[in-house]
Amino acid sequence: MFSRETYLKRQQELLSKVNEGVILLLGNEDSPMNYADNAYYFRQDSSFLYYFGLTRPGLYALLDTNEGKITIYGDDYTVEDIVWMGKQPAIQDLATQCGVEYTGTIKELKNSLSQSMKLKEMIHFLPPYRPEHNLKIHKLLGIPLEKIYEERSEALIRAIVSHRNYKTEEEIIEIEKGVDTTVDMHIKAMKMLRPCMKELDIVIEIEKIAKATGG
Repeated sequence: MFSRETYLKRQQELLSKVNEGVILLLGNEDSPMNYADNAYYFRQDSSFLYYFGLTRPGLYALLDTNEGKITIYGDDYTVEDIVWMGKQPAIQDLATQCGVEYTGTIKELKNSLSQSMKLKEMIHFLPPYRPEHNLKIHKLLGIPLEKIYEERSEALIRAIVSHRNYKTEEEIIEIEKGVDTTVDMHIKAMKMLRPCMKELDIVIEIEKIAKATGG
């Protein structure tokens, strides 16, 4: 994660670029390989990660452009989860890391969105790219599945694109670190190459480099 102040600044800039209604940002869920508890490596939604830096599955963010209020929603892990995973930070602890004061449960998110719909407020969301995102939006906002893509917010898309197009000095530092790591991985692969060798042997070695540098 970047500093708490970085995320605070990004959140406020997003609020300033979308000047009506509420903004709903969906985090990703675990994606199971062959049964629920055997998931692929988790990758957070890029826009959610950009504004909040949190890599936990099952999170949502709601930004109210009228009140300037920002809330992270999610359900804390149960005792059964903690038995397998060990102690996990509460949603409130995660929110504090990225400068967000307010938190709530998924049930409370549904209530907040219901209130916004009653008031006929604009609810902005990005075009979904995972099937579960379509289902979430359908359940939360009541939009028919076949119409969800049509209801995406062009104002939100333009705001985020205009924001993320420009990199700060701290972002450039991290990008350059990533480029350096990629170069090391390519050089290692080229040096290892031999006729008839297995691709897996190369993958193992270059993954060591990526993980050693935090990848």
